[in-house]
Amino acid sequence: MTFDEFDLDSALFEGIEKMGYHKPTPVQQEAIPLMLDRADVLVGAATGTGKTAAFVLPALQYLLDEPKPARNPRVLILAPTRELAFQIHKTVKQLGTACDFPAAVITGGFNQARQAQTLKEPTDILVATPGRLAKMMEEDQVNLSYVELLILDEADRMLDMGQGPTVRTLLEAIPGDFQAALFSATLSGAGVRKFAEEILDEPEEVQIDAPNQKSEQIQQVSYLANDKDHKHALLTNILNDASCKSAIVFCNKKDRAIAVTDYLQSQNVSAQVLHGDFIQAVRMEKMHKFKSGKIKVLVATDVAARGLDMLNITHVINYDLPYRGDIYIHRIGRTGRAQQVGIAINLVERHDLKALERIEYHLQQQIPQSKITGLEPNFTIKSAIKAQAKAAKKKPKKKAKKKK
Repeated sequence: MTFDEFDLDSALFEGIEKMGYHKPTPVQQEAIPLMLDRADVLVGAATGTGKTAAFVLPALQYLLDEPKPARNPRVLILAPTRELAFQIHKTVKQLGTACDFPAAVITGGFNQARQAQTLKEPTDILVATPGRLAKMMEEDQVNLSYVELLILDEADRMLDMGQGPTVRTLLEAIPGDFQAALFSATLSGAGVRKFAEEILDEPEEVQIDAPNQKSEQIQQVSYLANDKDHKHALLTNILNDASCKSAIVFCNKKDRAIAVTDYLQSQNVSAQVLHGDFIQAVRMEKMHKFKSGKIKVLVATDVAARGLDMLNITHVINYDLPYRGDIYIHRIGRTGRAQQVGIAINLVERHDLKALERIEYHLQQQIPQSKITGLEPNFTIKSAIKAQAKAAKKKPKKKAKKKK
């Protein structure tokens, strides 16, 4: 299948070529025709599958088909994080390079008064995070009355972050009928489907990947680590390997991410830390340095698990295993993008075995284990589980309190 088969306006092909797209991905093949037919859609697709273009192209085509003078936003795209919002806005500008549709991005972390001033200019497409947009709406700084197409990206993440009520408040500000599209990495669970029922009208459903499916271009492996020192040695060995050109190292907590970065810098590894406490300008500067190759390693909390769209990340390393399988999928999805091969590595201490078990259950497969010569672990998973079971038996049981 080619993009020609979508019957898109010729103005969009300049952007398609600029983005280097050769043929539509499966999610684009399924979602674009449905959105062009003005249907509401519920789309489940793993990260890195090309879903941003799957809704940006129909949005641009909608504006081309229904030309009106630009005043207030006609297309509203909501994203859970600042990074993702800016990435979507960038894609809108790139794919719409030959179109004259003004687009704005509104997120926290920037001067609100300046953003309000931006929205006084004509705007066809508004990309926003729910919290900042709701605040501006309360202060009459934005008018959503003219929205005709609503797109929610990474709805599962919105729900995880507690943004559901805020999104519902925003929807109440759209008085007329509108086409809606909800994109999510997973459609499993009642949360996303209930959310979709409130927003979508008899939607067409598209499920490209099963919720537990990871990209076939990603090679996964686990290394057992005796303790923190052993984990550090494994990490530096992996990062110094010639195959590692660009890597994200994920930690569960900010303090640990800072400590790991300090350690890597002490070993002369080009690394910087990224976490949610940095102001937006600093976060964007760090990501720009990473994308441009000025730094090799980004040590991050899950603030960078989504919305960081790069094609040259060779390695994703879970210094800390995530607590949930879907977060694991999102993390490793930072590599192996656009048909490129990527490597996802897990550093597993004894206390991580339960998390590893949850992840493997989510994947419905075991992650292969490997060893690095000279850095072999002093335990096996089997021996560790046996020791933990033995210790649990020895632990004295708490006496039941007597009822008074």
